[in-house]
Amino acid sequence: RERTRLAHRIGVVFGQRTTLWWDLPLRDSYRLTHRMYRIPDRRYRENLERCVELLDLEKLLEVPVRQLSLGQRMRGDIAAALLHDPEVLYLDEPTIGLDVISKAKVRQFLKELNAERGTTVLLTTHDLTDIEQLCSRVMVIDHGRLMYDGSLTGLHEVGESERMLVVDLESELPPIRLESADGGDEPALRAVKVEGPRQWLPFPAAASAAPLVARIAADYPLVDLSVREPDIEAVIARMYESTP
Repeated sequence: RERTRLAHRIGVVFGQRTTLWWDLPLRDSYRLTHRMYRIPDRRYRENLERCVELLDLEKLLEVPVRQLSLGQRMRGDIAAALLHDPEVLYLDEPTIGLDVISKAKVRQFLKELNAERGTTVLLTTHDLTDIEQLCSRVMVIDHGRLMYDGSLTGLHEVGESERMLVVDLESELPPIRLESADGGDEPALRAVKVEGPRQWLPFPAAASAAPLVARIAADYPLVDLSVREPDIEAVIARMYESTP
């Protein structure tokens, strides 16, 4: 009884397995889900219309599931998992094997689902772009051991991660070199790459860029700048490499 009650509160989607009926048109799979979960008719129609519109499924409803592409089937699976208004949606590798357009549609839909309905989305993925575009909380697990649990911003600052300050000067100049504020031998900042008037300067991810930018602006003819966050793939790779 408890298991049945909880099943109505969650939705599950597996990247490599489908919950849809293989030889039936997509619409018939949804009708079966409607009956299995005993979804009120009005709510079923409203949820189906919303999912069909946002996941671009209108032209696929009469197509047998076995004839759908991987991206089409994944969108169909996500819709099926949401027809009963689950509080929590579990997604296992939802974008695996999808083309760029299909990935974008799935990610945009999940963002809107969380923002508009407050649905909690638990995502397991090896596609780190999924993490960067969708997640507000990240957990890194290695062989069952929790290595990190926190925000995406905090993950960027793990270990010795670096951000990159990219500055555009008025003209090509020798590499920027700012001495340490405490007078030490090591420079506080120095360019590691120079291409014409543009220079790249790494600095610790946990440090504020503001004082560094102020010092550069005071000493160099600054035209433009940007700050690039650490590559999340490199950060996670270092975490796994440091595991005994």
